[in-house]
Amino acid sequence: MKAFTYQRADTTAHAAAATAKPGAKIIAGGTNLLDLMKLQVETPSQLIDINHLPLDKVEETSEGGLRIGALVRNSDLAADPRVRQRYGVLSRALLAGASAQLRNKATTGGNLLQRTRCYYFYDITKPCNKRSPGAGCAALEGFNRIHAILGTSEQCIATHPSDMAVAMRALDAIVETVDRKGDTRTIPIAEFHRLPGDTPEIETSLKPGEIITAVALPPPPRGVQVYRKVRDRASYAFALVSVAAIVDSARGRIRSARLAFGGLAHKPWRSPQAEQELVNAAVGTSTFNAAANAVLDGARGFGDNDFKIPLTRRTLHSVLAETTGT
Repeated sequence: MKAFTYQRADTTAHAAAATAKPGAKIIAGGTNLLDLMKLQVETPSQLIDINHLPLDKVEETSEGGLRIGALVRNSDLAADPRVRQRYGVLSRALLAGASAQLRNKATTGGNLLQRTRCYYFYDITKPCNKRSPGAGCAALEGFNRIHAILGTSEQCIATHPSDMAVAMRALDAIVETVDRKGDTRTIPIAEFHRLPGDTPEIETSLKPGEIITAVALPPPPRGVQVYRKVRDRASYAFALVSVAAIVDSARGRIRSARLAFGGLAHKPWRSPQAEQELVNAAVGTSTFNAAANAVLDGARGFGDNDFKIPLTRRTLHSVLAETTGT
């Protein structure tokens, strides 16, 4: 770990302005950043501590949703009675995401901003376009078992590691921000994370000198909520495939469906085409197959991760069977 200076932010605008300076990084829980600093993947010259800002509340909104402060810890969010009762998919995703010790420190804002767990991104001796633009992508021809099958580019095939973000994608969450001037902005979560394209080092739509202050959840949609995570071991590991599903069905037909996926792409992946295949369709294998075909349209394996394609299909079938009671 390289030497750095430390500063405590007094206001959100102060924190945003401080991060606009070259080499400055926000720190809250530090569950991802400190690991990256130890490996010298991240080498900030200054850390801006935001833990004393008033961003640690979960509040009701006038529309019937919830507003979650950026500093709300994952444990507190998962245990909040309103989240458990109305947004069960989010609570389950958080509980699947990490150990209790990590959840006690990790924050809502930090969870959205956590960086990929690609082996080559973490190894500074290997080429990585995300870590060093123009260096190349070692994962393309390397061991790529955990890597993406959707939304990839020739520059990067890394996946986004967050479980929470997948559930929030299904819930159509809105990310709230503030910039160095104190101006606020709202970003639909569908537009918050970016696919790699030719600039995999740019992971979100945040601007320089802009920080997350909260995440707003709309009123909960109708339907059964399920979060299913498939991983290499039962203890805490990142998803090979995960599905956040909210499905409303009755009398053997599906009235509405939301499907978001983790472990498949550089961002939480949602397929409007798959959801459309389910609306007004009869519950059953043929309908589930049509949805899976839509999700996997354009999917590409890179050798070691070819198995993710059939695994996604089987996982989606299982989740749809659970949410429709079949």
